[in-house]
Amino acid sequence: MKPVENLRISWRSIRGHKLRSTLTTLGVIIGIAAVITFVTLGASLQEDIVGQIGGEEASSILTWVGPEGQDQAPGFGAEPVFSPADVGGIADIETVETVIPYTIWLSDRLRVGEETVIRQEAVRITSPAFLEDEDFRAGANFAAGTNEAVLTPNAAAMFPTNVSVGDSITVLRGNRTRSLSVVGILNASDSLGAVEGFQGTPRIYTSPEAVGETRFLFLYVEATGPETVDATKEDVRRYLEEDSVASVDLPADYVFKLQTSEDLLSQVREILNLLTGFVTGIALISLVVGSIGIANIMLVSVTERTREIGIMKAVGAQRRDVLTLFLTEAVILGLVGAVVGAVLGAVVGFAATEVIGIDAYVFPLQWALIAAAIGILVGIVSGLYPAWNAARTDPIEALRYE
Repeated sequence: MKPVENLRISWRSIRGHKLRSTLTTLGVIIGIAAVITFVTLGASLQEDIVGQIGGEEASSILTWVGPEGQDQAPGFGAEPVFSPADVGGIADIETVETVIPYTIWLSDRLRVGEETVIRQEAVRITSPAFLEDEDFRAGANFAAGTNEAVLTPNAAAMFPTNVSVGDSITVLRGNRTRSLSVVGILNASDSLGAVEGFQGTPRIYTSPEAVGETRFLFLYVEATGPETVDATKEDVRRYLEEDSVASVDLPADYVFKLQTSEDLLSQVREILNLLTGFVTGIALISLVVGSIGIANIMLVSVTERTREIGIMKAVGAQRRDVLTLFLTEAVILGLVGAVVGAVLGAVVGFAATEVIGIDAYVFPLQWALIAAAIGILVGIVSGLYPAWNAARTDPIEALRYE
């Protein structure tokens, strides 16, 4: 039997049972759509993070001290050991563009006028350079060595009356009281670095002099360019271990940890790939269900078309012709399910990135091709036994079948 004739007869049989064929392919559609959706989300999230970390921060080296021999997330176990002298010493390294100190000053409560917010809030102690590339909704960046402060929008909104530029915030910690003058409100509450995580928590930024802080948890070291990052990393490590004040205050069993953007990206990719693989594996279960559905419907189809098979064999059809006919039908069902599932997965994946707020959208084209291959494979595997069963049908018995 010619291939074109095979396709025509198979397609006619599928169209003759539209509802049954639709329900049969539904398992494949859901499975492929789920796989494509989760892979798209994982790839888009990874691209978004890579764009943030690997773009403008490609020359950045995050420095902190942590437990020796442990490879945790950035900042795990960090201790405030870096002094202003260390900041200056690292800044003198030839391939260092700038050094940005960063630490967290945990307040007991905050007050604006007579309004007190009874809550622990982390005031971020850093230099103006940390915010120099950020957009401001109102006002401008704080100046070094002053009591000026910059707030994220959600920090400005956490008081009963929204804080605006020109207001004064009183920060209380034990018996220490610090007054900060608000000079700027950022345009967004997004995290601005690896140590701030990926959640937009309320944040207040000010200078070390504003609260009298002389030790820092982290140092953001900016190399002169991506090509000098590795050399800069080694020079900074050498300075910290041999000449820094931090080396004197280093806790026992703690070591200096330096992480470049590429190091961080590798960790992020590993985590996202693991998570995507896990969720995708769950989604693949739907494909197993879909393959069972195709096998079931093909067995039913063989039973319903017993007399047709008998007639085909009576007029000269060979076993391979019957086998090919039913396999073709199963492959068409699997392929249609894969194509529709891939399109549906792309649409749902795009909608999900918009809802979640991921800036990048990446459609993994290779997974669409894999989906088509999986659809064909599911069709072949699911239809093989029913097709073989049909090919073995005795024509005389088939013609007697009612």
